Amino acid sequence: MNNEITILDGGMGQELLKRSAKEVTPLWSTQVMMDEPDIVRDLHADFIRAGARVITLNAYTMTPERLARDGQIEDFEALQLAAVSAATSARINVGIPGVKIAGCLPPLVASYHAEVAPEYEAMLESYAKIVAIQAPHVDVFLCETMSSINEAKAALVSAKKSGLPVWVSLTVNDSEAGLDQERQQSSASHQGKILRSGEPLADAIAMLDELGADAKLINCSKPEAIVDAWPDMNAAEGVTGAYANGFTSIASLKPGGTVSSLESRSDLGPEAYAEFALQWAKDGATLIGGCCEVGPEHIAELARRFAEEGYTV
Repeated sequence: MNNEITILDGGMGQELLKRSAKEVTPLWSTQVMMDEPDIVRDLHADFIRAGARVITLNAYTMTPERLARDGQIEDFEALQLAAVSAATSARINVGIPGVKIAGCLPPLVASYHAEVAPEYEAMLESYAKIVAIQAPHVDVFLCETMSSINEAKAALVSAKKSGLPVWVSLTVNDSEAGLDQERQQSSASHQGKILRSGEPLADAIAMLDELGADAKLINCSKPEAIVDAWPDMNAAEGVTGAYANGFTSIASLKPGGTVSSLESRSDLGPEAYAEFALQWAKDGATLIGGCCEVGPEHIAELARRFAEEGYTV
């Protein structure tokens, strides 16, 4: 068992909306960045104080595709730099040594919906634009909530050109329909978890290993689904990690929609979430944090429990 755990931050978007007085829009966390940037800075700082030693830029919905769809493409570079400023200011203001800033390479069009992703070459082009702006200001790139092998590959290939470490985080199926598909495929061509795209998680991990991802993670899936995925993750080379969401279901979220349709679980408070995180650590994960609906209080509990169990954080 590896006793060194790097604690990541929690979910920015949902927590920002809880702190904002503004109405939810399809731009989600980007809208808060535009209207109330101090809230973003302060949330980064709260995650650091809670124990996070990696904070991710609040740039999840700042892709060229999303901004063009929602009418803000002319603000692309300015918004990316505002996200950099918020994270950098929080790190300086808190003053805890060793905190890293992760660049953010998210799904370009919509979370969970691999079918609406651009063609591979177009993804390379868009990710390259994001990397060019973020790279001078970050310590590592985090390609997160990757729903398909092609999406993960495009983000990884683009990020690696920066020369920085690249972590790639996949999102796995956690719906009943997806579980039925897994059962059918298990009795046919393969066993194991599948991505939101329906592709085998094992195939995605093999691709990430082949192309040299510095870490492989699973995120924005139910914590139970992450536990189920760990037999596949054990085959990954090198560093692994996890950070789950706290949604009851993501089925109602459609491309271009708002997160107001999603409900948070009532059974996944800080203590319950920490139990899952401890299981991931026992299974070998060393990069552990939280995704949507996981706030600073959850991260503080992770830091407390890991220390209590003898881990170095």
